[in-house]
Amino acid sequence: MEKRIGAVAIVVTDGSQVGTLNAILHSHADIIIGRLGIPKRERGIQIITIIVEGDTDEIGSLTGKIGKLTGIEAKSVLTRYREDIDERDERAGN
Repeated sequence: MEKRIGAVAIVVTDGSQVGTLNAILHSHADIIIGRLGIPKRERGIQIITIIVEGDTDEIGSLTGKIGKLTGIEAKSVLTRYREDIDERDERAGN
């Protein structure tokens, strides 16, 4: 299995879904490295960027759940950087 580093851009147009969004992000906290949120009050939207590190199934699970929320859109981009999880564990002595 390979770990990838990427970013998820989230645009929130329906503030009533923020609690659900935060619950989803919390359930995927193990792959989230960082988070930046910018409110655009004049447009009535919130922009959130999440930096993630995980395998493609984990990242896809996160973006898929977010994408099902009404009034929230998510797009992800993954870098070419890849790390074999099994190989990394061997180097660490696990």
